[in-house]
Amino acid sequence: MYDYLLGKITELTPTYLVLEISNIGYLLHISVNTYSALKVETNEKLFVHQIIREDAHLLYGFKEKKEREVFRLLISVSGIGANTGRMILSSLTPAEIAIAITNENIHLLQSIKGIGAKTAQRMVVDLKDKMAKVHISDEIIYSEYNTTTEEALSALVMLGFQKSLVEKTLSHITRETKGLTVEELIKKALKVL
Repeated sequence: MYDYLLGKITELTPTYLVLEISNIGYLLHISVNTYSALKVETNEKLFVHQIIREDAHLLYGFKEKKEREVFRLLISVSGIGANTGRMILSSLTPAEIAIAITNENIHLLQSIKGIGAKTAQRMVVDLKDKMAKVHISDEIIYSEYNTTTEEALSALVMLGFQKSLVEKTLSHITRETKGLTVEELIKKALKVL
């Protein structure tokens, strides 16, 4: 089992990258979170998770060790495979996933493509205690996300904006600026949208 790979990124897309190590290119499947933290032609250390199947040997790469930890917890849930785990990590940050699961925010989890009501409930039941132990960052303590952001989200969706776009915008704003009121959050989001 590999822990990490250190090499030069020769190709970078939102779903995979090629990491060159000693003239060998390793294809690593990545999330959008990892993609946004990397640049092509740079040397990077990527934490990996290897999946060996009958028909393929797959490597999943993560910029942060905590993202890999959350990925491993997600794929331990019945019905969530590696691609669905990567989709979840592309939709929300590891901290947002941990907050959603520990706060039992089924609605937010269901908003992720491929996650239905039963899978979202299973994630909460299976991972609530485990996610509480994952110390992602100070972001995990920031539980205002649940009420303030949800209110801003519903207001912006009612104004006609696409839900997934609004969620990503609000997530970005709340990461940069803490303690905003619903009104301030909506005003900032409207400037971006």
